[in-house]
Amino acid sequence: MRVHQYPLKTGISRTPEFEKKGLATHAVNVGTKCGHGCLYCSTGAVLRMHPSFCACGENPFAFDYAIVDPNTPDRVAQDAARIQERGLVQVCTLTDAWAPEAQEHQLGRRCLEAILCQPGWTVRILTKNGAVAGDFDLIERYRDRVLVGLRLTGTPDEEEILKVIEPYASPIRERMVALCEAHARGLRTYGMLCPFLPGIADDPEQIDELVRFACECGAEEIFAEAVNRRGRGLILVQEALAEHGYHPQAQAIATIRNRVRWSRYIVDVINRVQHSVRQFHDIGKLRFLLYPGDLTPEDLVRVRKDDAGVVWLGKKQITE
Repeated sequence: MRVHQYPLKTGISRTPEFEKKGLATHAVNVGTKCGHGCLYCSTGAVLRMHPSFCACGENPFAFDYAIVDPNTPDRVAQDAARIQERGLVQVCTLTDAWAPEAQEHQLGRRCLEAILCQPGWTVRILTKNGAVAGDFDLIERYRDRVLVGLRLTGTPDEEEILKVIEPYASPIRERMVALCEAHARGLRTYGMLCPFLPGIADDPEQIDELVRFACECGAEEIFAEAVNRRGRGLILVQEALAEHGYHPQAQAIATIRNRVRWSRYIVDVINRVQHSVRQFHDIGKLRFLLYPGDLTPEDLVRVRKDDAGVVWLGKKQITE
């Protein structure tokens, strides 16, 4: 893993898109490339024009490297004190503050300290790394102002497959242990279940297991999302799975690269998640994030018939 350091300009910034999602009003990011190396990640596409990639001599769509700014907490501290209109900050929206390269500088903990020492701010943590548990002592001091979330991309029985496409993230079991510990310590938690990759995490029994687990951990809300079919993410996932001998899963990924089949997959996942949340939790707590632009007209109608828990996003908003 090549690790580059690059000075960023922002600390805490407004995030209209994540506000629409109901996740946060503000964002903190500690770099432009996360070291977890998830092949389906869309951050490269979002930040592809960022000057850090050219300065570091890296391709924004490549892997096996990270770009981090160790001085991020200093800017976060300045903004946390300066900004008057305070709200909910997500750490992080594009990269992971507990990824290996961020852990080297304790960026997650230092950003939390910088924000929480100022009144009026609350924080939503989102990570794929169980190392966040090392900061629960800090979070306990501000337990009413912090939401802890560990992204679950599958069930423990799919852990070996997930290692192929999330090579440097914590194993699923470690993420679950961390979320369980957060709940046991009386910390606020939420569920983040995504992406539901076909052939890996979209089976009804698997979805039930993940939803039930989130409920057992006291999740205040359950966010969910299907995988994005745009860009090269699905191709990279398919190729990696096939290379490691997971041919049925690779074929399942290949299938949804077709728009019509992707649309059908979306409808199926939404229906399964809704059914599971109704069974184990409260449908009013579901936040299924959906960009409907690639849905077929027929599938759009199907979703609209029962869109409980669906958060409609993007330019093509649903209007009556």
